[in-house]
Amino acid sequence: MKKLLVTGASGLLGNWTVALARKDYEVVPTDVTEPQHLDAVKADITERSTVQNLFQEIKPDAVIHTASETNVDKCETERDRAWKINVAGTRNIADASFETRAKMVYISTDYVFDGEKSLYTEEDAPNPIDFYGLTKLEGERQVMNRCKNMAILRTSVLYGRHPTKVDFATWVINQLRQRREITVVDDHFNTPTLAENLAQIALEVVARDLLGIFHTSGCDRISRYDFAIKIAEKFNLDSSLIKPTKMADLKAWIAKRPRDSSLSTAKVQRELITKPLSINQGLNKLNEELKT
Repeated sequence: MKKLLVTGASGLLGNWTVALARKDYEVVPTDVTEPQHLDAVKADITERSTVQNLFQEIKPDAVIHTASETNVDKCETERDRAWKINVAGTRNIADASFETRAKMVYISTDYVFDGEKSLYTEEDAPNPIDFYGLTKLEGERQVMNRCKNMAILRTSVLYGRHPTKVDFATWVINQLRQRREITVVDDHFNTPTLAENLAQIALEVVARDLLGIFHTSGCDRISRYDFAIKIAEKFNLDSSLIKPTKMADLKAWIAKRPRDSSLSTAKVQRELITKPLSINQGLNKLNEELKT
């Protein structure tokens, strides 16, 4: 049985990837904090020697690198830390993958784009407008320059069931269930992605040894506000508690966000067996996940 190393295994995507991969791989989950898996290996990806020793000991056939600092505002205010995790950590994983001939799948983001158009394709030129997007784009470059057998998967607004972590969708559900009024931007567009769906896509990329850049988000472009309304409707919650606002009026945001970083999934729909889910399909699955 082939060995699959999953970084960031306690995160939303990492957790799903580990769970789905166990039937086909000898999975080695790694994390630095909050392990969700009893067999998780504690490993700080920013420590080069730690990463090299881990790869030499395990000799994985493939690695799915989900570990990242994804808090956009924290990346803006703690730039050294963001660079250390998202760039230096990714470089360490890429070098170790190359040295041990492991296939590397790197999870990137729609925030590598500036948001001046919509439904970005893999051929569009990245132009990040915040430090988070800059670090993830530099991470992509590290992977492309250092690891020949690699794939880069860009995603958008990840959501899904997790034992402890809250994402946008589960935050909306939790707030509305408590009858709390929430304010959501109606001029910020993305392509929300169910974590389970992305994990399935990542595992297909590994299994089929696919190479290159893929936009692996959900297939529907939608504003955050309209996404929140759909969540309320799907979970029979009061959508009148959701109040629209504009990005420019949201004082809580420190970093800039691209206005429209929606991704085109035409390439993935054409080339992969696992298809990106629509909003309705994703929310139906989330509803099933939360019931279990």
